[in-house]
Amino acid sequence: MQALPAATLLIHPRGARHMIDPSKLKAGATAVYGEEAFAKVYGDIIPVDAQRVREMHEGDHVLVGDRRLDFYDTPGHARHHFCVYDSLSAGIFTGDTFGLSYPPLMTEKGPFILPTTTPVQFDPEALKASIRKLLALNPERMFLTHYGALDAPREPGERLLAMVDDYVALAEKAAPGDEATLLPRLESAMQDYLFAKARDHGVALSEDELQDALGFDINLNSQGLQVWLQQQKG
Repeated sequence: MQALPAATLLIHPRGARHMIDPSKLKAGATAVYGEEAFAKVYGDIIPVDAQRVREMHEGDHVLVGDRRLDFYDTPGHARHHFCVYDSLSAGIFTGDTFGLSYPPLMTEKGPFILPTTTPVQFDPEALKASIRKLLALNPERMFLTHYGALDAPREPGERLLAMVDDYVALAEKAAPGDEATLLPRLESAMQDYLFAKARDHGVALSEDELQDALGFDINLNSQGLQVWLQQQKG
């Protein structure tokens, strides 16, 4: 926004206040990632002038040249999340709603996609509803924030829905026991699950290479499932 002084920030209504005053956002992200990792990845978060912020609600759209961008409310990964359908490419910019896909995990079967359950607002039923909402738009492709374009997204979307259910089952199976060791139990189960799924997809990386590719998400997904389990207890 500093580099583009004439730009307007289009944002989900739940996220607008955090861009205008990012102090709570920064505190929450620092709690998840740690101060050192947060500073390395994100640097400093600079507030955006409220007059340059426009909230985009379900069904809102903007015109950019020859394309129309339609905004859809897509909670599940987070409550302040929307996705954007681009009329020109017949594609959807999915944020984190349609999962993650890393280039080193690509095989002849296509991208290896996994759901992301970053804390603290993971909601499996809402996430599945959002994935189905995107698929119901019949897009030709999905543009994943992390990373790349995914053509013919129907079948990967169905796999993604099944994996969300698998995550829930994994978390519920790991839940009994000492609360102090819940996160390590979740991380172990998440690693076993994702490594097995990657092998089924034809990923031929070594165990160490898989750990390099997925270790960060194994930890974050496990943290998110831990928070979700705690929320289920009330």
